[in-house]
Amino acid sequence: MIRIEEIVEKVASNHPQANLDLLRRAYLFSAREHKGQKRASGESYLVHPLEVANILANMNLDEVSVATGLLHDVVEDTLVDLDTIRKYFGEEIAHLVDGLTKIAQISNISMEEQQAENVRKMLLAMVDDVRIVLIKLADRLHNMRTLQYLNPEKRKRIAEETMEIFAPIAHRLGMGKLRGELEDLAFRHLHPDAYRELTEQLEKRRQENEAFLSGVTERIEAKMNEAEVPFVRVEGRVKRLYSIWKKLKRQKIDLDQVYDLVAARVVTPNEVRHCYAALGVIHNTWRPVPGRIKDWIATPRDNLYQSLHTSVIGSDGQSFEVQIRTEEMHQIAEEGVAAHWKYKEGKRGAHDDDNAFQALRSLVEWTQEVKDSRDFLDSLKLDLYPKDLFAFTPMGKVIQLPRGATPIDFAYMIHSEVGNTCTGARINNRIIPLRSQIQNGDVVEILTSPHSHPSRDWLNFIVTSRARNRVRHWVAEQQRTESIEIGRKLFEKEAARFQLSAKKLFGDSDREMKRVAGEYGYGRVEDLLAGIGYGKLIPRNVIAKYLGPEQFEQLDKQKESRLRSGVRAVKRLIRFGDDSIVVRGVDDLMVTRARCCNPLHGEEIVGYITRGKGVAVHTKRCKNVASLMINRERIVDVEWAGRPETTAYAVKLLAVTENRTGMIAGITGAISDMKTGIRDARASVANDEKGHIEVTVEVFDVKHLDKVINSIKGVPGVLDVERMQGVV
Repeated sequence: MIRIEEIVEKVASNHPQANLDLLRRAYLFSAREHKGQKRASGESYLVHPLEVANILANMNLDEVSVATGLLHDVVEDTLVDLDTIRKYFGEEIAHLVDGLTKIAQISNISMEEQQAENVRKMLLAMVDDVRIVLIKLADRLHNMRTLQYLNPEKRKRIAEETMEIFAPIAHRLGMGKLRGELEDLAFRHLHPDAYRELTEQLEKRRQENEAFLSGVTERIEAKMNEAEVPFVRVEGRVKRLYSIWKKLKRQKIDLDQVYDLVAARVVTPNEVRHCYAALGVIHNTWRPVPGRIKDWIATPRDNLYQSLHTSVIGSDGQSFEVQIRTEEMHQIAEEGVAAHWKYKEGKRGAHDDDNAFQALRSLVEWTQEVKDSRDFLDSLKLDLYPKDLFAFTPMGKVIQLPRGATPIDFAYMIHSEVGNTCTGARINNRIIPLRSQIQNGDVVEILTSPHSHPSRDWLNFIVTSRARNRVRHWVAEQQRTESIEIGRKLFEKEAARFQLSAKKLFGDSDREMKRVAGEYGYGRVEDLLAGIGYGKLIPRNVIAKYLGPEQFEQLDKQKESRLRSGVRAVKRLIRFGDDSIVVRGVDDLMVTRARCCNPLHGEEIVGYITRGKGVAVHTKRCKNVASLMINRERIVDVEWAGRPETTAYAVKLLAVTENRTGMIAGITGAISDMKTGIRDARASVANDEKGHIEVTVEVFDVKHLDKVINSIKGVPGVLDVERMQGVV
């Protein structure tokens, strides 16, 4: 276990003017309050705050941050309250402990919502004091180092959260060293077999890699001295385990084919010219790989990372990477925002107003706009790992974008209004489609019109969270306006049946509609109408609340029987409704099967409220469901009625067969054996010389369909059978 005096020595070395007594008092206080508590490993709980404080001291953070690391769990896990912390340690530490405690105190909601709210609080805390997030990252790092003591289910959940949220946040803050360890630890618990196998492969090559790197670093040092280019040190490294595994999976290659498995790093004095001079030495010594030179010094990444990267080929044909950076750049690459953090006397968490924190501000600004937890986490994953793409405005301003970004993404990076009014774009003076992907170095000009507006189709190809959130917001506002109008018409139509006038209902002097809106949880009548337009509320039920139970029942009895039978008759006449599917909690709502997937009784289904056509029901595996989820307020729960189907539905099947005679006869015979009707059958021979037989059958439900498919698969020569989407 680390000793408190070792931590004190580190802080004193990094901050000679630090209040070291504060650290000792925080340690004694934490030891007293956590006395008797144990961790899952069986160790004293005090080990954890000590290790967190040690990680913070290694980050070169100040004594306030390190003391908070010692105290970060006392309010959450002991009987100590925040006022006690404030009394003993002052307002600044109380503020940091309070921020960490609020992040941990999430209400009893779903796991996904907990995670979203947790992360949102962390990001918003960065605006106030980034040290809160740095302490939280240190806390997570030590927990990951001791994850093996937890049960498998909890290990997996924490490792997934670390991989998806905490490691990307560390990356966004430029903390490469901490991010790397978090990813490798999470990889170890999420994919133990792959981790073990890769570790064994690297261990077999360890001596070979070490010898290679030793030779490379010695040669670089000799060449740098020969060229009289100053350097601080030259070091070698092997690529991180998780990074190697990702590359193997992404490129579907073997370990022997990873060109940057090993890398050398040249650290120069703090003058940029030495970096470029060192690059010249490297390229004069080995042949560079074309297209593998990246200049992150001239165009730093969003997280302030700066370095020159080049890949070269050694004399034995082995390729390797060389990174070149100054001492200051190296510190930023390893420690990120922690290397930038500066404190002004008398101000909590103050910092110099420089570019070091611009990345944090841009990351946080959209978190206050995205309300849905799933949208928030999806957007976060896009934003936390910005890729390496730089484009320019016609005036020469550099815009950083992720790979795959389009002119729409570019437009929203300039300004929301530019994106909202975008009509077209020129790339390198050529008019191009808005779905075109921008390439590194492109000059992009956005064409706008005040009468133009975003299109929902943009959501199919834009990639940045900024653009996606703005377009979603605009689409939602437009749909809300339309829904209010639809809701108004539906409500007026229903009200007329009860001899209620629209003028009275929506007059400024009528408070009853506001009362009804309030009973449904809406603040305004417009919100109530939007709920009707979206299909969340039934106009008839709203009328009932408006009139009161006695008056409503009296008027309703006069026409209820006739109206219900009329609706059913019309639905049967035009076959527009589907009595085998019901919307949970709602009566008399029109239901139709979506033509794109034609759901069968027994399949998992989801309902989507359409405009004027009731609820369209899709199978959950339907290719269109993902795009419908953009408007989650229109998604409703639907279920199959308990009774069996009495109507047969046409389903098209595709059988892939051997190319020989008699296949159609065999397949139609197998279908007939199942007492199933056949509407159509046709055959063709594909380019691969296999037979493709399309047959349309009549089935009642998914069980019936499965039996038919299994019967066809039993025909000799049938290689595969699949259901084709859509209705016939």
